[in-house]
Amino acid sequence: MTSHLPARSRLVHDSLRAAGITGDIVVLPDAASTAALAAAALGIEVGAIANSLVFWSDDEPLLVMTSGAHRVDTAALAERLGRGSIRRATPEQVREATGQAIGGVAPTGHPSPLTTVIDEDLARYDEIWAAGGTPHTVFPLTYDELVALTGGTVAKVD
Repeated sequence: MTSHLPARSRLVHDSLRAAGITGDIVVLPDAASTAALAAAALGIEVGAIANSLVFWSDDEPLLVMTSGAHRVDTAALAERLGRGSIRRATPEQVREATGQAIGGVAPTGHPSPLTTVIDEDLARYDEIWAAGGTPHTVFPLTYDELVALTGGTVAKVD
């Protein structure tokens, strides 16, 4: 059933099923490495894309799942979370922390759990879509499923 998926996406699939999430991973014909590209490919609002951004904060990776319609205000988010600075992770740090490449980072399927923040504005959508481990794969889930899957802290991120 998952043999058509890339190896990274099979790990994501297995993690989703273990969490009781039934949405299927969809393989897109073209890479959707940005929220705008993913939304266009799926025919949905860009805000319904759960964009996975990896940052570095307090000597550890920080995964921020933000609405595709938002930019993360790192200074404000650091203050809200009581953290030191938050800065964009390098491509190497992203790969090391997630096992996935920028543009395809899923909220799950990582070598070990990541501290995660979930954009509160994603709750406005009945269904949201997230990357499935590669820039060519995505999957649907609900906001509540995303929060449960990641154990994330809900916060304003913009």
